[in-house]
Amino acid sequence: MMILHIDSSIQGEQSVSRKLTAAAVASLRRQQPDATVIYRDVVANPVPALTLPAMLSMPAAQGAEPAEVADRALGEEVLAEFLAADTIIIGAPMYNFSIPAQLRAWIDRIIVAGRTFAYGEKGVEGLAAGKKVIVAISSGGVYAPATAMAAFDQNEPFLRTILGFIGIRDITFIRAGGIAMGPEARAQAEATALAEIETLKAA
Repeated sequence: MMILHIDSSIQGEQSVSRKLTAAAVASLRRQQPDATVIYRDVVANPVPALTLPAMLSMPAAQGAEPAEVADRALGEEVLAEFLAADTIIIGAPMYNFSIPAQLRAWIDRIIVAGRTFAYGEKGVEGLAAGKKVIVAISSGGVYAPATAMAAFDQNEPFLRTILGFIGIRDITFIRAGGIAMGPEARAQAEATALAEIETLKAA
């Protein structure tokens, strides 16, 4: 099994989502000791914002600037990691009700026509079916489904939509909500999320 581990929190060692993704990787590796893990920290090593040539999957032209060549190479590397993975673990902290810009930039490099989706006579076909995705969402407030603030959450709806677009249906969301509501609330949120992680099954 190949696991792709993505972190996008800007909070470093204080990050709850990073703690949760690390725990998820550890849990799956206990079940699959021979699993290979690819780690990408999109804060420490940002993926540049999408460019038109990258969106159109155009190769760098002969004589292109080094920056363009490097951008296309990075895009291919990011996409290859995603395509090779059986399970993708994503840290998606909520910033201003949505995912970090760094994570959005990574997502833009894996939504590629002809590689992860295609248009046909019957509409869109997702080409990345069969993968398992685990998303760790941390938030200062509580925005889980059926809560009073659920409508403010743009993380889960967006990720469920964009991953579904490329054919991924096996998505598990692990939430740690209320981490800015005091030490006790933070500790409880972490403990609940970590306990849920222990129930995860490998792909």
